[in-house]
Amino acid sequence: MPRSTTIRLNPRRAWLTLLAASALAAGVPAARAENPVPLPVVASFSLLADWVRQVGGERVAVHALVGPEADAHVFQPSPADARRVAAARLVFAHGLGYEGWMERLLRNAAYRGQVVRVADGLPEPLKADHRHSHGHGHGGHDHGAFDPHAWQDARNVVHYVGRIEQALCAADPAGCELYRERAARYVRELQALDAEIRAAWEPIAPAQRKVVTSHEAFRYYGRAYGVTFLAAQGVSTASEPSAAGVARLIRQIQAEGVRAVFVERLTDPRLVERVAREAGVRPSPVPLYSDALSKADGPAPDYLSLMRHNTRAMVQAIRGQ
Repeated sequence: MPRSTTIRLNPRRAWLTLLAASALAAGVPAARAENPVPLPVVASFSLLADWVRQVGGERVAVHALVGPEADAHVFQPSPADARRVAAARLVFAHGLGYEGWMERLLRNAAYRGQVVRVADGLPEPLKADHRHSHGHGHGGHDHGAFDPHAWQDARNVVHYVGRIEQALCAADPAGCELYRERAARYVRELQALDAEIRAAWEPIAPAQRKVVTSHEAFRYYGRAYGVTFLAAQGVSTASEPSAAGVARLIRQIQAEGVRAVFVERLTDPRLVERVAREAGVRPSPVPLYSDALSKADGPAPDYLSLMRHNTRAMVQAIRGQ
């Protein structure tokens, strides 16, 4: 019969082997905690999706219902959008009447989760200027009592970031420290952006700070940075200007010597081109971005870039550069 073989383990080696196995077993939950499945989140439009990503980082998976280069004013949700909303842990909307289609979408999706309207509680929102309302075309909607384009003042986005941080912390307490750190860093970037915009306008006399745009999306920018905006359309890109309103705008451009005339990226350029032609001025070849980001390879792939692009374009147009 063959002799049995007895395997003797070195006590020190056996202890190290056991320790390594224990550490490996203990490391599995830790690794999973460090790399959780991203929180599924829906944001109403591309700018809001950017702010949520700035705070959430890799712990959130954000889907923008209205993506870059797309107009939330005329957006029509699809069944696929309803499925996205139904599967989300959080839905972020802007509020102030910006997404006229949101309530219908939430009902169609049978969504029962939390809806965070980041503009809720915003101090001093601007009331809608119905004197410049021209009615709405097909697919348009009335924004209601307030002008919703509050993100055109960088200080208002600080308020949004606080609301986003609170909502993500409540939905994902394990990531709250990360959310707070990222929110604080982004707030510092927003404060620096605000100071940068003010510095860019400082050399230009207030009387010269006049800009014509396609639709009335820049009133918050004007209030914050001392710029007068004249718009061919009302608050919604779906609004249809009256002939009298267009004629009045042309006369105002001529009387006040306005040189900065811009088409916004999402609007039909023909109206502004007509206004500029009849007023005897040349519209800027550089479009402004008001309600949506550009695509990744464009000049406004995120909010900070959008605000810098718009500011640079307007200042250069007024200076004749």
